[in-house]
Amino acid sequence: MSRNYWLTVAVLVALVLGTEYLVWLNRDRTNEQTFAGPPRSDYTLGDFTLNALNAEGKRTFQVSGPFLARRGEDGSIYVTTPDYVLVDGSGNPWQGKSDSAWVNKDGTVMKLLGHVEMHRQAIGKTQAMDLVTTDLTTWPKDKKMETAAPATISQAGSILRGVGMRGDLNDKTLELLSDVHSTIEPKNRRK
Repeated sequence: MSRNYWLTVAVLVALVLGTEYLVWLNRDRTNEQTFAGPPRSDYTLGDFTLNALNAEGKRTFQVSGPFLARRGEDGSIYVTTPDYVLVDGSGNPWQGKSDSAWVNKDGTVMKLLGHVEMHRQAIGKTQAMDLVTTDLTTWPKDKKMETAAPATISQAGSILRGVGMRGDLNDKTLELLSDVHSTIEPKNRRK
């Protein structure tokens, strides 16, 4: 083996090492977090009450509960076993409970997750009403709600059951979407 052979091998090794060094210098240096897991909370609250107001300063909804966590990435709020109050177009409160709730950053969407119960008390000519369903999405500022799950609407003298429900609290209307069944008591049996 001649001296030229070893010189060629040395030059090629130097070129390979130099190329590797240049690739290493020009690598992508994004500094992304490598943490994999649930999102971390910005802050948490215990035994809290939150009032959400619209642009005019009127309360659109109230949420209270034992635990609230605010997510920093999107500003949304997660609540465990909340008690809440939604207000209809006439100012009548609808009080309720659910297993958990999620509220977006702007307070325009509130998802009531798991078992959901809502109750409107009788005020003046407005009758008391109960709504029982699961996974109810509400738009508190627009005073609308909907679910694809089975729902039961109870009022004095009548019980309506169906699958899927849309509601507009401005108009005080609740609409069952399919497989609707009703039970209506005669007026002389009503309480």
